[in-house]
Amino acid sequence: MLISRAAALVAMLCAPPVLAQTMADAVTEFELDNGMQVIVVEDHRAPVVQHMVWYRAGSADEPAGSSGIAHFLEHLMFKGTDTLESGELSSTVAANGGRDNAFTSYDYTAYFQRVAADRLGLMMQMEADRMRNLRMTEDEILSERNVILEERNQRVDNNPRGLFNEQLNAAQYLNHRYGVPIIGWRHEMETLDREAAIEFYDRHYAPNNAVLVVSGDVTPDEVLALAREHYGPIPANPDITERVRPQEPPQNAERRVIYRDARVAQPYVARSYLAPERNSGDQDKAAALFLLSDVLGSGPTAYLKQVLEYDQKVATYVGAFYSGVSLDQTSFDLVIVPAEGVSLEDAEAALDAAIASFIETGVDPEQLDRIKMQLRASQIYALDNVDGIANLYGRALTSGLTVEDIEAWPELLQTVTGEDIVEAARSVLVPETSVTGWLMQDKEVTQ
Repeated sequence: MLISRAAALVAMLCAPPVLAQTMADAVTEFELDNGMQVIVVEDHRAPVVQHMVWYRAGSADEPAGSSGIAHFLEHLMFKGTDTLESGELSSTVAANGGRDNAFTSYDYTAYFQRVAADRLGLMMQMEADRMRNLRMTEDEILSERNVILEERNQRVDNNPRGLFNEQLNAAQYLNHRYGVPIIGWRHEMETLDREAAIEFYDRHYAPNNAVLVVSGDVTPDEVLALAREHYGPIPANPDITERVRPQEPPQNAERRVIYRDARVAQPYVARSYLAPERNSGDQDKAAALFLLSDVLGSGPTAYLKQVLEYDQKVATYVGAFYSGVSLDQTSFDLVIVPAEGVSLEDAEAALDAAIASFIETGVDPEQLDRIKMQLRASQIYALDNVDGIANLYGRALTSGLTVEDIEAWPELLQTVTGEDIVEAARSVLVPETSVTGWLMQDKEVTQ
């Protein structure tokens, strides 16, 4: 079995058009009369289905002074409607052998259920109900507000890394809402009320501001019929407009953040650079940055790991990260954890020297070929995961991309050259758009 699987993988890797064709053949796109976008990803190997509703409304769409309202509303969506008691949706999913949850990001809020395929109609019925018929009492508001405040306690306030990352992000964005934490600033979370929740709900939760993604053992015809039955009667919101947010001014001064906390077990240096996102029909630079993050910091053969961990031994860990799926400008991030006896200052200097050396010497062709082969393999294996595929489409479509952009991405990555990667590094990894942070213990001193 292992031999045949490996042989099949090699065959697919050697025939690039097969992957794109497989993805395209499995995906069908519709739009309901009320403007709701519907994506169907067929996979008939198991009788299960993932049903997801993605709203084009995240924390970066919140009104000033109400940070955390998108995430707060996500919690409140599990309360009652005219026909469902509070918590009944989740209990119904569980009674039918499924699981459900939701999550909020800067650019979207998503709700999902994973159930047996023959329960899809029931999931749509309940999800459509809470799209426009949510009911929440004052007691539920107060109770759930305490829940999100405790969530902030656990994830951020009691976590030095969480507090550090929050400050880094706030320093990176001078004007954009990406600099505000998704969960919200505590002092604003404490004032969130029923009026703010209803206002955000009424403004953003409508079929013409949503994407329905259904993946698994379904056919396009049955999904379309069920979507028309359950979501089709919901009227479009005529007040939904293009998403307009405060944009970043030109950044021309590097910034530094030093965060001290006695709870820090391992000091490290973090660096972020303002970077372009993936734009519909124009993903070339994002593709180069995506591969730059792999070349610099992913896997044991990555450039920074070879130089800083293995050769110079000044670091115990180095990483590079970039995700271009973002409605507006994103960031390219680096982290270096110094080896024992190496100061944060020396670790930062070594990181800067290594980046400069990389830009000067360029990309190792063999390493780039190996990374591209690994990407091809991971993209093929990703087809086995109905949850991952549904998330892939939902994140992209609520962040300004199209189905065509998603399907073009794997082949676009294969066309990126070493010269493209170096040029991306040269244009993005510049001090003027950077924030450098030191996470340290109280007893440490800066030089």
